Amino acid sequence: MSAYDAESHRVWRENLYAMLPQIEWTTLTLPPRYFPWRVRGNSLTWAFNHRPALTDNHDFLLCTSMTDLSALRGFVPGLAHLPTIVYCHENQFAYPENPDPQAARTNPVEPQMLSLYTALCADRLVFNSAWNQRSFLDGAAALLHKLPDHVPDGLLARLASSTVLPVPLAPALFQPRRPRGEPDVLNIVWNHRWEYDKGPSLLCAMVDALVARGLRFRLHLLGQRFRQAPAEFAALQSRLAHWYTLAGIAPGITGFIEDRNEYRELLARSDVVLSTALHDFQGLAVLESSALGCAALAPRRLVYPEYLGEESLYAGTGTVAEQAASAATRLCDWAERKRAGEALPLAMLEPFHPLTLRSRYEGLIHSLFSQPAA
Repeated sequence: MSAYDAESHRVWRENLYAMLPQIEWTTLTLPPRYFPWRVRGNSLTWAFNHRPALTDNHDFLLCTSMTDLSALRGFVPGLAHLPTIVYCHENQFAYPENPDPQAARTNPVEPQMLSLYTALCADRLVFNSAWNQRSFLDGAAALLHKLPDHVPDGLLARLASSTVLPVPLAPALFQPRRPRGEPDVLNIVWNHRWEYDKGPSLLCAMVDALVARGLRFRLHLLGQRFRQAPAEFAALQSRLAHWYTLAGIAPGITGFIEDRNEYRELLARSDVVLSTALHDFQGLAVLESSALGCAALAPRRLVYPEYLGEESLYAGTGTVAEQAASAATRLCDWAERKRAGEALPLAMLEPFHPLTLRSRYEGLIHSLFSQPAA
């Protein structure tokens, strides 16, 4: 059950099905829109619109952490006896606040409490990264500390046995690194949602720093765009257009690429995948690009230090200008290495390969039946 079936959630379940073909899966998903309603209303939707699917003699339940599991079990009592794994792609405690004063505000307490209830209902609780696990537990502790009275003891202890198990990457992504063309131009991919939490202000500062240093680069601005995007993106496109004209460089590609083969082909031709994220719980866009041969450059914070070496991290704290300068220094160094025909650093991706993860996922599922649930 994927209650808010965003791109990374879809990738997770599709790769899971491919990795575990011996399991007969029944899938229920809801589209990733109307967030406040979706996270609170999914139990209502499923319990009354999909009851036959929910009561069809299943062996276990696997659901995302946005599932309103406690209410769903109340609506469909039989689910309370079904061994359940809750998978956390993200958590509601670690989102940065939108600085735009015009942005609609959602009270964070309700989705935080809902995710806590769902986690406490789980027989097995799984996070896609240690950063996700740590920030969830820290956030839950802070929330419980704020509650006025009658808070049960031992709630956090019930969550302490949670597991870290990442989203597997598709086997087709793992390809030998191809030779990159244009030795005097560094091709950079930024492939994230066009939203404030992906750091557009920092990205603008990086572009300014690279232009000031005279680095010959091309930036592909990929990722999903929505009806409203932070104003920084319009300014960024204007700056890039001016730079391409000034430097005599063909422009990069701007916009979401629907065709997955075309998207992957662009990644396989690019040199660097860049992250400026203010939050990222696994970083699938970075991991997929790395598997296709891009050198990853990300801030020294969030999940990235879990799988990127020091050479692939820039300053994750300090002012925006300081972080941008740190990243620009690294990119200029990599441009020199490319001109010299030297290889750029690649991420260690074996922990994300299906061949590595299959036995761990199988063990997780078997544990539901081989030993008492938590």
